[in-house]
Formats: sequence, C-alpha cells, structure tokens
Amino acid sequence: MIEPAKAAFEERAALLLAVRQAGVRDISVMRAIEAVPREAFAPYKFRDLANRNMALPLGCGQTMSRPADLGRRIEALRIGRGHRVLEVGTGSGYGTAILARLAREVVSLERYETLAIEAARRLAALPAANAAALHGDGLAPAPTLGQFDRIVVQAALDAPPAALLQLLSPGGALVYARRDFAEGEKRPRQRLIKVDRIEGGDLRENDLGPHSLGAAAFGVAKAL
Repeated sequence: MIEPAKAAFEERAALLLAVRQAGVRDISVMRAIEAVPREAFAPYKFRDLANRNMALPLGCGQTMSRPADLGRRIEALRIGRGHRVLEVGTGSGYGTAILARLAREVVSLERYETLAIEAARRLAALPAANAAALHGDGLAPAPTLGQFDRIVVQAALDAPPAALLQLLSPGGALVYARRDFAEGEKRPRQRLIKVDRIEGGDLRENDLGPHSLGAAAFGVAKAL
C-alpha cells in the first residue's frame, strides 16, 4: 500500500511533468506552479484530483483550467518581478496565486460575485498579499484601474475589446484564446494569441498554436 504522503508527492511530480511536456520551459513559471498548492483552490469534493493535469468543475458553471494550459498562457506573457498584471476571469484564484509569485502586483476581475469572494478568501489564506480578486467585468474594465504591463484573459474571445486594450501599457503584452470560425464547421477552433503593444502604440499579434478555453461573457453576475 502506497503511503498518502508518497502518493501525493508522486502525483505532484507527474503534474509538473505534464506541464513541462505541454511545452512550458520557463523555470520561474515551473517553480510558481510547484509552489502553489492546487488542492487549496479546488472545490472540496474534487481535491483528490487537484494534482492531476485535468480541468475541474467550479461553481457558476465555470472550470479550473488544466495546469498545463494555464502554464502555457502564463509563460507566453514573460512576466517580470516589476510587472503589474491584470487577470480577466479569476475563477478559483489558482491562476491568480501563480501570477502573484511572478509579478509585483496582480489585479484579477471575476464577473461572478460568489467566485470572486471565494477566491479572495483563498488568496488571503495562502497568503498572496500582492494579489486582489475583485468582482467586476474584466471585458469592460474601469480606466481607473490604471495601466498594466501584462494582461491574461482566462477565456476565449473573438477579439479583445477596446476597453481592455486601452489598459495595456507601452511595451505590454496580452494573451487570450481566439475563436476562429472555419467555413462549414459548427464549433470554432481556438488559437492562443499574444498581442504586443509595440513602439508607437501599434498592436502586433503572434499565433502560439492551438488552445482551449471556455467562452468569455460580458457583464457581472452574483451567481448562476
């Protein structure tokens, strides 16, 4: 019989291997994923599955992304210790906690009030003092939030809204999953897209390959 502690260690090691096999190579990102306990953010009834590379159900019809997919999005941003990061779609707060280990400050906006409250509680317990989970529409953020060096949208969009792009500082980068509708196909394909604000304020896109995320929604809600 395998001891529980040994089993947990082996599951954690397998999870990190899966993240690496997905193409994540940045050591700082790998260390941040290793340092943040996913089980502390997973719903109680799914905690035994937290150290597996699989999506997990959350409240309000949302899901926790697979760690490998989350790692790809975060690595694409190339976050530095001095960066201010905006996250659109807090969910459980797991991604927020990983971002907090890489950046100077993280502001995360969640459209479902119940998820925002629960995520804020988990982040406080960790603790992640440089991260804030707020109830708000991340696709129509208030200009008063200020400028951000990095923005990650934890959802799929046809294109980032102008209100979000306006918060991206010069030299900044935004990552999201773009939905592309191919002729004759009922379901859209998704691609991981990085948008860089280059010199002069122009935007440049880079396609980082296939990806998968739930569709984004505008507005705010207390719960489903």
